Amino acid sequence: MSAVDVVIMAAGKGTRMKSKLPKVLHRLAGRALLGHVVDTAAGLKPRQVVVITGHGAAEVEPALTQMVGDAAAFKLDFARQEPQLGTGHAVQQALPALADDGTVVVLSGDVPLTQLDTLQALIKSSGGDKLALLTLALPDPTGYGRIVRGADDAVQAIVEHKDATEAQRAIGEIYSGIMAVPAKLLRNWLGRVDNKNAQGEYYLTDIVKLAVADGVRVVGHKITDEVQVAGVNSPVQLAELERAYQRRQAHRLMEQGVRLADPARFDLRGTLQCGQDVAIDVNCVFEGTVSLGEGVKIGANCVIANASIAAGAVIHPFTHIDGEKAGVTVGAGALIGPFARLRPGARLGAEVHIGNFVEVKNSTLADGAKANHLAYLGDATVGERVNYGAGSITANYDGANKHRTVIEADVHIGSNCVLVAPITIGAGGTVGGGSTLTKSTAPGALSIGRARQASIPNWSRPKKAAK
Repeated sequence: MSAVDVVIMAAGKGTRMKSKLPKVLHRLAGRALLGHVVDTAAGLKPRQVVVITGHGAAEVEPALTQMVGDAAAFKLDFARQEPQLGTGHAVQQALPALADDGTVVVLSGDVPLTQLDTLQALIKSSGGDKLALLTLALPDPTGYGRIVRGADDAVQAIVEHKDATEAQRAIGEIYSGIMAVPAKLLRNWLGRVDNKNAQGEYYLTDIVKLAVADGVRVVGHKITDEVQVAGVNSPVQLAELERAYQRRQAHRLMEQGVRLADPARFDLRGTLQCGQDVAIDVNCVFEGTVSLGEGVKIGANCVIANASIAAGAVIHPFTHIDGEKAGVTVGAGALIGPFARLRPGARLGAEVHIGNFVEVKNSTLADGAKANHLAYLGDATVGERVNYGAGSITANYDGANKHRTVIEADVHIGSNCVLVAPITIGAGGTVGGGSTLTKSTAPGALSIGRARQASIPNWSRPKKAAK
């Protein structure tokens, strides 16, 4: 097989989106539409990907460069189409970047869900010497151009609906807008395409009649999955495609054994790996890279991003976990929430309990540690079996720098305590409720840092003066 180069058309204005954001940067499943297309293109192991930009190019080009990163196995190029004079004109802008020895796959930046195996089959159909069109069989093709095949099954023409005969309108096969074509032939045909039509534009589809005239076989690789070639032109279509994508992710997970309480109320905006007997309640959102171990239970209305949750852990409803770049890990059998928040760098051991309205950031909690109510642990190292009281916080920030709190094994922290870092609470120690500690404590000590209670008998509150 010849080398593969990919051309992605992403120059359109996207007027129907009614947005200042370029259409191809609108998000589906947490990723830009164009990002989905490039991800799929990367699976073809192309030499290069040429993205044709125009409207919003100053936003699209740096955004995509950042998405692709420096580790890409292909060369990323951009070609500007200014002004926009049709699809044929768009691909013409990419020609200087294309070598003649490859097969060019033409994609659209607003068609995000084409599958890799579909494109691989399309390239195979092209075979390095044919024009291959990705076609779609529709039960109602009204309004679309029809694929007209000859007696040998080769494509003879694409006929627009308004120009089609009754017999041609009965055809259910349409062109998707995706093709694979030898670069040398593409260059020749695009040089001969004209704009003698009502719109005064250069149409990429005109190369079909040029190929037929040149005796080059045009083949159609037909699929029946409309979602794979569905484009986004409006917020309504974007929402419809989002739900179609999420239904597929939900069904894939359920086929692997995951129990989803309602697949219609599930959102995956990244990757999710699940062990056996995982159960996920309604309205949960997974972002980035998430792994759930065997028997993990996720309660309703949780948002979990960039986290690894070990076997048997229970995430109660309304919990927010976001590891960002640092990640979050939750140990086996841990109980988290409800209404808990785990931030980047939270590392929780086995059987750890994090209760309602507890926030953990950049902290390690060893096996069996508990913070069950209304507490904050930031930049802390917490030992085994520590009990951290309600309303207690680590004061980790002095206004300029972050400092670490160390709470050694078997410490009991009373309610409403402030541990002013840097500080170490020695193993087995106890901190009396309501204490503010600024100095480290010895192992086994009871530490109290609060004013002595005073009571004034028969005291009367001030009263407002009579008017």
